Amino acid sequence: METARSFNPKNKNKGTVISLEQGKIPPQAVELEEAVLGAMMIDKKGVDDVIDIIHADVFYKPAHQYIYNAIFKLFENSEPIDLLTISNQLRKDERLESVGGDFYLINLSQKVSSAAHIEFHARIILQKFIQRRLISISSEIITNSYDETVDVFDLLDEAETKLFDITQGNLKKSSEAAGNLVSQALKKIEEISNSEGMSGIASGFSKLDNLTSGWQPSDLIIIAARPGMGKTAFVMSMAQNISIKFDIPVAIFSLEMSSIQLITRMISSETGISSEKLRKGNLETYEWEALSAKVKNLSNAPIFIDDTPSLSVFDLRAKSRRLVSQHGVKIIIIDYLQLMTAGSSTKSIGNREQEISTISRNLKALAKELNVPVIALSQLSRAVETRGGSKRPLLSDLRESGAIEQDADIVSFIYRPDYYGLTEWDDEERSPCEGQAEFIIAKHRNGGLENIKLRFEGRLARFTDLDEGFETEFQSSMNQENVTPGNFTSTSDAFGKMDDDEDVPF
Repeated sequence: METARSFNPKNKNKGTVISLEQGKIPPQAVELEEAVLGAMMIDKKGVDDVIDIIHADVFYKPAHQYIYNAIFKLFENSEPIDLLTISNQLRKDERLESVGGDFYLINLSQKVSSAAHIEFHARIILQKFIQRRLISISSEIITNSYDETVDVFDLLDEAETKLFDITQGNLKKSSEAAGNLVSQALKKIEEISNSEGMSGIASGFSKLDNLTSGWQPSDLIIIAARPGMGKTAFVMSMAQNISIKFDIPVAIFSLEMSSIQLITRMISSETGISSEKLRKGNLETYEWEALSAKVKNLSNAPIFIDDTPSLSVFDLRAKSRRLVSQHGVKIIIIDYLQLMTAGSSTKSIGNREQEISTISRNLKALAKELNVPVIALSQLSRAVETRGGSKRPLLSDLRESGAIEQDADIVSFIYRPDYYGLTEWDDEERSPCEGQAEFIIAKHRNGGLENIKLRFEGRLARFTDLDEGFETEFQSSMNQENVTPGNFTSTSDAFGKMDDDEDVPF
């Protein structure tokens, strides 16, 4: 090892010996790179074992990157891979001399005698590459952090983007043997048996939970409806059921309404005081007392609301990961899909249909990655309004993209016939439909289809099971002979009849 002497001004007669070994060299494993490339040259099994684990950039030496690219091109074209074909491909790419000619290829093929342990070696090479990328990204972050002109939130977003790209590009899940999967499935079945058949997150609506066994981890659930049907009211009612009744953390991404508006709706639903009164603050003394008492349940509920407008898919993934890791969130709700963006404004995705398709695919990928159900609200096209009859929505009414139907595990619709002025259901009984809604499961990848009737309480922006009945609004001060502060034990005891025809805006 060569050394260098540096002059020491304090001692002219002595020099300081500096060894190059004390310097820093980027993480690398050149010998393993040679072994992996050599094994790929002499054994087709070696190519099959590592072709989906590594890519050209993971190699430290540029010559090794060129050789791997040549091997990959041969593999893509289903051509034989050996010393001669690789040499010929490098010659076509005008890279043969850059790698050291045929002599270097021959030396690589002589480095190993078989493809044994090639996958283990390839994963070490990948780890070294990830280390180099982390060093590079960290250096950029440090440099930019000293720049006072850089916005700190842009810097944070850029850092998260680059770290996420490393994860997505290099950490790939391997396949599992059937034996292991069977053991996991049996364990899951046993757990379901002990939990009375509820394998997922209960929605709080009994008939819906009986059909779905709860919202399942890794599922993408689409809830679609025309404006005014109560999409937001439904998921807010469900979020309250999940968080308050079952103490399960819920994340809500609201791209349309502010977080204060959403929580006000929840307060209305929880206390039984109409949204209109809460917006005006026009409450009687006993209503203030009830508000103070009933809102405590909501205050302690594990609900996390993010009202960032025009949320991108990347931002959603980053925020969802943090909520899952920091707060143990078990279900994610997005209101609503068409207000999301596919990526940064600098990247062109294509037309709106392609962008929605990209968003849909990414939501499904997010559900699988975090292993939580993702519920996304969606708008329906105007074709529903122009259609005659009951105007019950169909799968073909999903707005802007058929990819939503393809990617989703469950596609459901909310339908309220009284919204269209109908007074009875279109069933054989012709039963009254006032104050009722239908939750239509039109696609269910792992179960049956059904139309489930629910109770809709317009002034409280709330859905409940049909057999629960109404919890009506507080009576006015003109009619409270039997209602005085402190003489009721539940919200319903203090309510009078509600005007069902008055809806809150959605």
